[in-house]
Amino acid sequence: MPTDLWQQLLEKATRQVGVLVYGGLFLPEFNHRWVPTLREKALAGAQVELLFGDSEGKHIAERGDDEGIGVAMSTKILNALAFYKDLRDLDTIGIYYHDTILYNSIYRFDDEMLVNTHLYGTPAAYAPVLHLRRLGGGDLFDSYVASFNRVLGKKRAV
Repeated sequence: MPTDLWQQLLEKATRQVGVLVYGGLFLPEFNHRWVPTLREKALAGAQVELLFGDSEGKHIAERGDDEGIGVAMSTKILNALAFYKDLRDLDTIGIYYHDTILYNSIYRFDDEMLVNTHLYGTPAAYAPVLHLRRLGGGDLFDSYVASFNRVLGKKRAV
């Protein structure tokens, strides 16, 4: 996955940005423009929804054990959230916890998305990523949107 693709997709988005991850620490850690660009998008009217794994949730503990990193999974989430602290004052940005089994991490940018498929016992960074676009007549994109929305329905505030 080209590292600059994440930022390119974010910069093109105008209406909606959605991120569903356990931690997603790599985004703000390796891209100093990620969080400021999210702020710019929100100020321009885009709806931004960021869903992170609940660092105290049972599914996070299980994932940490599965990957052989234990409580480091919870620490990654808390580290990631620290990067987003300055976004909490904007009405068009929602930052939430979820405690669900995460079959895929989903990164939505209007009508494009990246889907990081999860492999048992493998860190997300080493699993395949699909680049999807909404196309007329197809429902794959909308299936992932529906999955994102189901998790959003189980959210709780950070």
